[in-house]
Amino acid sequence: MSRPKVLLIYTGGTIGMVADARTGALKAVNLDHLEEQVPELARMGVELGSIAFGTPIDSSDMHPEHWLRIAAIIGEHYDQYDGFVVLHGSDTMAYTASALSFLLENLAKPVILTGSQLPLGTIRTDGKENLITAIEIAAAKENGEAVVNEVAVYFEYSLYRGNRTVKVHAERFEAFRSPNWPVLAEAGTHIRYDKAALLRRCSGPFKVHRRMDNGVGVLRLFPGIRAGWAEALLRDPGLKAVVLETFGSGNGPTDADFLEVLRDARKRGTVLVNVTQCSGGRVEQGRYKTSEAFAEMGIVSGLDLTTEAAVSKLMFLLGQGLGGEEVMQAMGTPLCGEMTIP
Repeated sequence: MSRPKVLLIYTGGTIGMVADARTGALKAVNLDHLEEQVPELARMGVELGSIAFGTPIDSSDMHPEHWLRIAAIIGEHYDQYDGFVVLHGSDTMAYTASALSFLLENLAKPVILTGSQLPLGTIRTDGKENLITAIEIAAAKENGEAVVNEVAVYFEYSLYRGNRTVKVHAERFEAFRSPNWPVLAEAGTHIRYDKAALLRRCSGPFKVHRRMDNGVGVLRLFPGIRAGWAEALLRDPGLKAVVLETFGSGNGPTDADFLEVLRDARKRGTVLVNVTQCSGGRVEQGRYKTSEAFAEMGIVSGLDLTTEAAVSKLMFLLGQGLGGEEVMQAMGTPLCGEMTIP
């Protein structure tokens, strides 16, 4: 029986850094010699390939063009590999995972993003376990088919749906959570998958989308927000859509001037999507008086979308050349498990 094949894609981030033996300075690891840092890889029974960005990118510098590049690499090698592991900085990993979930339509193989809080070459690194288990998940099959058929994030013994994931801690190894969706798998002495939580295998043809439009903004509401500040953002000539991070179940101030700014934006055709600032739960637009005006002016309820998923989904939809009404309709429709319809 042939060994499963997994492609490692290194974009940058802590997991791909090792300390120089002479100076102690961190430098990018050579993926061709990765087994020197993680000798366990030689015993996994997995055939590894690797592709690295020429210049590693700190995830804070990640851009939609990089998401398209990762998606293109997966598309170019899709038929040659059983799964893919994307090594990525943790800060914007949830954005990249969300974006890839939309760009890789009808994905029928695992794409697992992982990283670390400590560099691979340090004694207490979490990178080694994250890498080994991510590869094992990417290679896992059952009855000849991949166990995981979606974009996911693996970090500190847990596998999360990529477009449901948020980073919740800057220092702990348990850096991520999936507030509104069950954990897809937990790694202990065995990797135990929650089959009910995993996306079902897609039957349509696999397709890589190659365009995104970053004419998207985020406006986080706070007590005392001034209408003029909101208008300054919403009047930006390149802006096509905005994610409103609202209070609680989708509420906001009833200040007349502020609401008028939002109405004017809607009249200009700007798509507005309502997501909650809370770490869990969903938007129930119109449940309270403080969100009635949002529903009346045509702001889209983001339901239980994360900000990361809402931003990347808007960029994806706008990149497909859809008009405002089409984008609004699609934002309320699940495309790849990113939201739950009540």
